[in-house]
Amino acid sequence: MLAPKIEPHNLPDVAPKNHGRTTAGWVTNGLIVLGALVAGIGIMIPQFALVWVGAGVVVVALAVGATLRALGYGQPLK
Repeated sequence: MLAPKIEPHNLPDVAPKNHGRTTAGWVTNGLIVLGALVAGIGIMIPQFALVWVGAGVVVVALAVGATLRALGYGQPLK
């Protein structure tokens, strides 16, 4: 079996150089992990208020990530 021949006009676009290594990405990911950890602890010790606090942290993390991206600390929009 022969490998397909790729013509120069069929090549994909160049990927961004930061590949997600942005402040917005790291902060969002860190806060989501923290929220999941808090919610998980709330499930392990039956404390459902803690589960909702963890879910709230995740929602806040998404808002913070979107805000940081809008301020220019994230992946550039095309």
